Amino acid sequence: MLKKLTLAMTALGLLMSTASAEYYIVQEQATKKCKVVETRPTETTWVQVGPMALKTQGEAQKQIKTVCVEKK
Repeated sequence: MLKKLTLAMTALGLLMSTASAEYYIVQEQATKKCKVVETRPTETTWVQVGPMALKTQGEAQKQIKTVCVEKK
């Protein structure tokens, strides 16, 4: 019984940790290059652009094309 409970709690923990992932679109100020990151930007060289946080990496990749204009 205790083994099943431990297994269930571990599975629930894994599901909760993957469900709460957030992605951010950031742009380097010097080069204007953009990328998707999983942590909120805190460096002064990277600036967040676009929506505050996106739930999936796929959403972020779609948004990067519309909110971020890179230098060629």
